[in-house]
Amino acid sequence: MNATAQETTAPAPQPDVPAREILVAVRAGRTAALPGLLKPLDRLQRRELLVELKALRADLRSQGWENWRERDLVSPALVVAGAGCTTGAAAAASWIAARDLRRWQVLPTGILLDVLSDREPRRLGDLAHRLAARAATAEQDYPLIRALVGLAGCPMPTTDGCLEGWASSLPTALIPLVDALRNDPYTAELVPRLFETAEPIASLNWLGEPTGPHHWPTALAALAEEGLLDRTALLDGCTARLLRGGTAPHLKPYLAFLQALNPTPEEERERAADWIALAADAPSAVAGHAQQALARLAAAGGLAPRLLAEMSLTVLFRPEKKLVRAQLVLLGRELVRDPAIAPELLPVLGEAFGHSDTDIQERALKLAAAHLVPDPHVRGELAVQAHLLSPLHRSRAVEILGPDAAPATDAAPYQEILPPPPAQVPLAPAPESVEETVELVAAVLNSRTASVEEYERALDGLVRHAHRDRAALAAALRPALAGRWWLDPEQSRHYTSELPGIEHVAAAVLDVHPATPVHPPQPALVSWRSNCHHPAFHVAAHARVAEAARHIAARPLPFLLAVPTHTSGSLDPRTLIERLATYARLGETPAPADFAQALLRTRRDPTAIPAAEALGTPEGERLAAWLGEDGLPAAVTRRTAPAVARHYDEWPEHLTLDTGERTTVLRRFPKPFRELGQARMATGRCWDGAGDGDAALVAALPEDRETLAAWSLPAITSCALHEGRGGTAVLPLLAAAGGPAGPALHLAVATALGARHAEDRLRAVDALLALAARGELDAVRLGSDLGEQLTLGTVKPNRLADSLRTAAATGAHTTTWSVLAAALPALLTGTADPRGTGDLLEMAADCVEQSMVVSPHPAGLAAVAARGGRSRLVTQAVRLAKALDRNQESAAA
Repeated sequence: MNATAQETTAPAPQPDVPAREILVAVRAGRTAALPGLLKPLDRLQRRELLVELKALRADLRSQGWENWRERDLVSPALVVAGAGCTTGAAAAASWIAARDLRRWQVLPTGILLDVLSDREPRRLGDLAHRLAARAATAEQDYPLIRALVGLAGCPMPTTDGCLEGWASSLPTALIPLVDALRNDPYTAELVPRLFETAEPIASLNWLGEPTGPHHWPTALAALAEEGLLDRTALLDGCTARLLRGGTAPHLKPYLAFLQALNPTPEEERERAADWIALAADAPSAVAGHAQQALARLAAAGGLAPRLLAEMSLTVLFRPEKKLVRAQLVLLGRELVRDPAIAPELLPVLGEAFGHSDTDIQERALKLAAAHLVPDPHVRGELAVQAHLLSPLHRSRAVEILGPDAAPATDAAPYQEILPPPPAQVPLAPAPESVEETVELVAAVLNSRTASVEEYERALDGLVRHAHRDRAALAAALRPALAGRWWLDPEQSRHYTSELPGIEHVAAAVLDVHPATPVHPPQPALVSWRSNCHHPAFHVAAHARVAEAARHIAARPLPFLLAVPTHTSGSLDPRTLIERLATYARLGETPAPADFAQALLRTRRDPTAIPAAEALGTPEGERLAAWLGEDGLPAAVTRRTAPAVARHYDEWPEHLTLDTGERTTVLRRFPKPFRELGQARMATGRCWDGAGDGDAALVAALPEDRETLAAWSLPAITSCALHEGRGGTAVLPLLAAAGGPAGPALHLAVATALGARHAEDRLRAVDALLALAARGELDAVRLGSDLGEQLTLGTVKPNRLADSLRTAAATGAHTTTWSVLAAALPALLTGTADPRGTGDLLEMAADCVEQSMVVSPHPAGLAAVAARGGRSRLVTQAVRLAKALDRNQESAAA
């Protein structure tokens, strides 16, 4: 035998006795014994032992989750042993910080320091900095990093993770924060880094009361007062962090720092440019603080008129009314204090002329009138911007600024702008080749956001190609789905029930069947099932794929009847007639579940009834009847549900919808579909709909959006009454679907316009505009529903105003006014004035002024306008009344 063969067959070298003893200790989890066992080893022995430790680590990593106890026992000892055997700082840091060795366990810091104590200080410092650079573990490793820094005598690392660990390790449970910071040797090094982290460290968000013992801003201000921290550096760092920007919650602790430091007038004067920048772009609270600082500088004569004008241009452009009003007050004070600066400050008032709040417009116009100078340049600049004023103030602007402030007489008449109606996009045909089908099936199975089009084309492709050549389809499909768990021999034993969706059909193509379960299935916890529509939808959807899978195993169908013709899920009746004719010609019998879904998707076109009857088949007769009386949607009943208080939910009095039964579905459809036709009382909370795709749900009943709207109303109401999210996602789909747009859909849109979260309100606006673009919006019905919801308190006026403001901003002022005109009487004639009613009146006045619509006064408007006073409600009521009167006069002229 040659040398090569001898080397190949030679046994692997065995670890020596000390190494074996260490491995035994590691496997037994005897971490404390490891320093004494590792120290006698030389460099070569440690290198050989590291090979064994890596093998042990790989073995632990490959074990299943059921061996978690062994991993938890071995991992701390393995961390210590590996750290003691690595020679370089990079390798040691990689080993110590490895996530597979750490899990949620705390490092045995003392034992690790004992093992590493024989290393050079330079190497220990390098290790500390490498550990600090690991963002995932630096915070947890701070005790070890700190100890290594102490042994090495090197600077403390200042990474974000290390900073988090330092702040959380301060002994604030024993002593006040200021004392803990005073006693910590690294405070001076690390505090400046507080203003440089990507996110505020966690401790800063626990601000508490300024007088409390753990208030960071107060503690740092005290240390700066004592001279232990550089006050100028703190001010610069805090200001720089605010200038970097961020959300209001992120900047809140830094604003608290700035307020605690309480800059002197000189310090504020040095940072005037920073305050101007913050007043322009920072979140409202930060901008307000900067605005106050600039106001103090201006009062002391420390702010040049040029800088005040620069600041005013940006602040007056902001949407926050409080900031704009404060800026107008500041400008007024400065103009009174020094009238000579009027030519420099007055032109910036034109920025406020275009503000959405007409009260602010009026204040700016009065300020301009009080301090107007004879300079034609100033007057001309203000006159140019006067066209931004509301028509309510334009006549006054002409009196003050002259005829140049009058609006152009040749302006184009108002034109309503609505989005294009939702397009009915045809569904692409099923893939022609096996390869395309397999690619599409794999994409659908690997995607969490597969569309209705992709799903239906993939399902139809599987059925078609299984009918043509199942063997060829299976040969191409198996390697494409090799990663599916039910094809894995190690996991296939868990495949004991039917797979969901298209996987069920794919498994039938591959002739893969569920195994017999070791334990028989337990009865379902029916008591946890909610009475919403989602379970019925799941049962019907699965019945269709299960039916297709059974046919593949026995006699594959040539194609599916229920594949939509449009991406909305709708099926053209003439296309279904052609498919049924093809089935009859081939001698095929339609599958019951597939045909039932096809009927539910078919667009109700009575002109197709003769063609359906001409088929001369039972399915043709059923289709003809469905296109007539049998396919009518279920009746929807509206009622006011009483207030309900339970330990898990509280519903005040609110509107709700019940649906009646569909007799044809109950009597002639397959059993899995019958629950879709049952009468359904409105439910409260839905337990079964989380994660469902709204597009798939709408595609199941694309021609019955009234029923879907009624079923969806509880989730939409939850978005308005509670903290629900996402319940309105179905509305744009329903607006684009088929069937009547009746009371249920309008009530759902009305409720969603008052949703708690802006993204839900935006979906409601999209649905409103889509209905208007299709000519299906009944503005009076929608407005009446809104009035009732406003009266019940389901919809809040300020949220509704935000929604309608968004709708009007797209150019739909007439549509928005038509809805408001029907909604306002419920508020104006009521006994209370809910908060936000003035916002709705402002929105209504904007729409009337923009669209020049001629309309009578809503009931109750005159009484509110006659109350007198300067409240927002009265002011906007007067404005709306005048706008309606002006439009009436213009139309009469």
